[in-house]
Amino acid sequence: MTRRRVNNPLALAVLGCLGERPMHPYEISSTLRHRGKEKSIRLNYGSLYAVVAALEKHGLIAEREKIREGNRPERTVYEITPAGMDEFEDWLSELLSTPSADPSSLESALSLIAGLAPDEAARLLEERVGKLEIELRSIAAANAWARENGIPEVFLVEGTFREAMLRAERGYAAGLAADIRSGALGGTATWRRLHELRASGTPMEEILTDPVGYLGEEGRILASDALPNGPDPGA
Repeated sequence: MTRRRVNNPLALAVLGCLGERPMHPYEISSTLRHRGKEKSIRLNYGSLYAVVAALEKHGLIAEREKIREGNRPERTVYEITPAGMDEFEDWLSELLSTPSADPSSLESALSLIAGLAPDEAARLLEERVGKLEIELRSIAAANAWARENGIPEVFLVEGTFREAMLRAERGYAAGLAADIRSGALGGTATWRRLHELRASGTPMEEILTDPVGYLGEEGRILASDALPNGPDPGA
C-alpha cells in the first residue's frame, strides 16, 4: 500500500465530502452520520479536527471562508484542492483494487465507492478479484501440502480461516463488480448519471442545489435539507 501523507480512513471520508461541496467540520460530521458512514469509518470530533488540520497542512484541502450564523461560534468552511481530489481518487482506487490484511480497509473503500465512476469501480473490483485468486492458490497449496505431510489440522486452522475469508471476499467483490456492470445494483443508474454530469463539466456543488432535478427521486438522499439537526458542539 502507498504511504499516504494523512494515513487515516477518516481523511479519505473528509476528502470525499469536500469533493462534493465546501463544508465546515460539523457539516462533514453530519453528512457522514446521515449516510451511516460512522459504522465503517471511526468518526469522532477530536479525530475529525485533527484530520482536517493535517489535510490542510499538506495542501489537500484549503480554507474557503469563515462564516457566522447568529450567536453560534465562527466556523471555517473548507474546500478540496486539485491535489486533494487526486489523492482521494488514487487512494480510493488502491483500497478497492488491492487486498489488505486489514478487512476494515475494504469496508472504508466500499462506503465511499460512489466517489468513482461505476465502470471504474467495477474494473478496480475485478482487479482485486484477480489478486485474490493468486493469493488463494498460494494459501490452498500450502494448506494442501501441510495435510499431505501429516500436520494435524488443529495447527492449520489459521490458514484455513484465512482461505475461507479470502474466498468470501473474492465472491463478494466479483458479485458486486458484476452487479455494477449489469446495473442490477440498486441506484447504479443514478450513480452513473451523477458521474456523467460531472464529466460534462457540471460541478457537484451545482448538482446538490437541485439533486432531484438532476438525478430524479433517488437524488433526494443528497439534499442538504435531508440532514438531521443534531446538537452543535461549536464547530
